[in-house]
Amino acid sequence: MHRRLATALTASAFSLLTVIGAASAAEAAPADKPQVLAGWTQTSASSYNAWVTARGNQSAWAAYGFDWSTDYCSSSPDNPFGFPFATSCARHDFGYRNYKALGTFSANKARLDSAFYEDLKRVCAGYGGATKSACDSTAWTYYQAVKAFG
Repeated sequence: MHRRLATALTASAFSLLTVIGAASAAEAAPADKPQVLAGWTQTSASSYNAWVTARGNQSAWAAYGFDWSTDYCSSSPDNPFGFPFATSCARHDFGYRNYKALGTFSANKARLDSAFYEDLKRVCAGYGGATKSACDSTAWTYYQAVKAFG
C-alpha cells in the first residue's frame, strides 16, 4: 500500500512539475526582447516615436514583460518652466528599468542618457528665440543630472 501511494505521489509530483515547467516556458519573454528594447531606446526620433506608439498599446507587448512604470522626472519638475519633459523622462525610466532587469544596464546607460537628451532637445526644437535658449539650457541641466546621478 505504501509503495503504491509513494509511486502515485511521485507520478503526481512529476506531472505537476511538467505542467509548471511548461507554464514557465510559455510565460517566458520572446527571444527578441533585447532587440525590441534596443529599438525603443535609441537616440533617433523614429525610435522615440516607436516607443510612444508601443506605450500607447502596452497590452500588445504584454508577452515581453516590459516594465512601463515611471515616476517621470523623479524629484525634478516634469514640466520645468512649462517645457513638457514628462514623456522624455518616462522613456528614460523605461530604458533604465528594463536594462536593469536584463542585467545589461551599465553597457547601455550612456546611450540611454544620450537618447534622453536628444528627446529633450526635440521638445526644445518647437520653441524659438529666448524661450528655445531657456529650454535648451534646462534640457542640458537635466541631461547632466542623469549622466552624473542616474
